Amino acid sequence: MSDTTYTPPKVWTPENDEAGRFTGINRPTAGARTEKELPVGDNPFQLYSLATPNGVKVTIMLEELIEAGHTGAEYDAYTINIMDQDQFTSGFVGINPNSKIPALVDRSGDTPIRVFESGAILMHLAEKFGVFLPTDPAARAETLSWLFWQVGSAPFIGGGFGHFYAYAPEKYEYPINRYSMETKRLFDVADQRLAETRFLAGEDYTIADMAAFPWLAPFTTGQMYNDANTFLSIDEYTNVKRWVDEIMERPGVRRGRIVNKTWGEDDEKLIERHSPADFEGKKY
Repeated sequence: MSDTTYTPPKVWTPENDEAGRFTGINRPTAGARTEKELPVGDNPFQLYSLATPNGVKVTIMLEELIEAGHTGAEYDAYTINIMDQDQFTSGFVGINPNSKIPALVDRSGDTPIRVFESGAILMHLAEKFGVFLPTDPAARAETLSWLFWQVGSAPFIGGGFGHFYAYAPEKYEYPINRYSMETKRLFDVADQRLAETRFLAGEDYTIADMAAFPWLAPFTTGQMYNDANTFLSIDEYTNVKRWVDEIMERPGVRRGRIVNKTWGEDDEKLIERHSPADFEGKKY
């Protein structure tokens, strides 16, 4: 081990704000930093998000609802650019006091309802429309177990492996080893499960798959954290690859993946979404 030894002080203080790529974003305090209202469209649902894995979960869900014929699921999607610190405006903090995307406002009833945290949004929409979450107690419990398996796993993959392997200003062996081990273990959990069943919760496609897909799929396609596919030998997980390939062909998934995307070619991203017509001329 060649990592520099760090001796923690008796009391930690945020003296060094040179956190590399995320300088200025991370602070030890919550709340709004600027006053700014959020835009509001005409659709029943207002989504404020970005096409990160957590954001894509929700746009996939909304597009799947629309694909299934639920016209009441129409939504306006506005991009929250986290590098520009949009998540710290008063409007966004009013919806999500945790200042993380995605955040949703359900305006379909008499009183607007705010919903934050991607897992909570998936559950809210599934229960509202009565789809993608079984009502049978055993099947529902299985689905929610896999949903929250993903919710609990994401910090190890993103804030753990992704941060130290791809984003940290300096590379250190210990954290990279630690989170590589955990990321591969999580892939193995999914791979062993998918050797037994078509989807994570069983034979039916559910919100558990919508939650896990945006995190696992980019590893299999080589689009996550530089060369992480090679580094972690992701090709070993053949059952995950089979599952990814099947879900990737779903039209709602393909559309949902480009909503609130701000990078890449113009015809492969949709910074704002207000109607199905917005996808015309796009590659998805």
